[in-house]
Amino acid sequence: MTTRSAARRPLVRRGAVAAAILALAWGLAACSSGASDSAGESELGYAGGADADMEQAAADTAAGEQPTDDDRAMIVTGAMYMTVEDPIAAADHASDVVEGAGGRVDARSETAPSGYDGGAAWLVLRIPADRLDPVVDDLRALGTVDEFSTDSADVTRQVADLEAQISTLRASTARIEGLLDDAQDIKDIITLEDELDSRQAELESLEARQRGLDDQVAMSTIELSLTTEPVVVVDDSPQSFWSGLVSGWNGLTAFLSAALVVIGVLLPWLAAAAVIAAIALAVVRARRGAAREAVPAPDAVPAPDAPAARED
Repeated sequence: MTTRSAARRPLVRRGAVAAAILALAWGLAACSSGASDSAGESELGYAGGADADMEQAAADTAAGEQPTDDDRAMIVTGAMYMTVEDPIAAADHASDVVEGAGGRVDARSETAPSGYDGGAAWLVLRIPADRLDPVVDDLRALGTVDEFSTDSADVTRQVADLEAQISTLRASTARIEGLLDDAQDIKDIITLEDELDSRQAELESLEARQRGLDDQVAMSTIELSLTTEPVVVVDDSPQSFWSGLVSGWNGLTAFLSAALVVIGVLLPWLAAAAVIAAIALAVVRARRGAAREAVPAPDAVPAPDAPAARED
């Protein structure tokens, strides 16, 4: 009797390990002996009940906690529209202010000045939540604040729920890893590994959501728009005879003023050119006079003899 009971103990352990795999463990437990079936049922009930109890406990804890105002998780977003003299320089200064407070600039765009405005800049600022008010006060010094608004969202319950789900899933994953270490049958090992991979993937997804939510809570988001005063185009074209006359007179005086300026600029050059031309002309004339004096006068040619008088 004792020998037969000792022989059945390994079967009981195998059934207990297989039965711990949620609903899928029933197929493996059915392949074992009758004694292992009863042990598998009890183990399966324990595994499912343990996970359910952990989830219920986490939910009750999250629902029962009443966080204070300091413990609340708040996501703060806002927008600020400002008029400045130089948007590009103001954007650089705003970036320095935010980075000096431990924040960062997630996005930035710039528009070059044109004939109608002095350009523009747009930034997405991520500011530490505990430094939001001082940083906003520093940004106000850049120019004139045309509009500023903020919005807050309470995500305390979401943060608590994520923490409870992650805690429960970590405990469940650790329990499956323990069962996997004790498993000896190849089918049990394959099933446990599949279940472990599934829960680890879900755990990584929840942890990624938690990191994103924590970043939104820790860093407030402010969209900053920087523009200049619009350029006013004045139509100064003549509208009447008198305004036309005035415009013509102004144009004439402007032309004469510009002509006098040009003459004043060219006069020294013209004087210098005249002096150089006079010197060159004197040199040429002097050379021509010297050339004439150097040429000898032609010898006198004797007159031909007069023909003898014809004798009668």
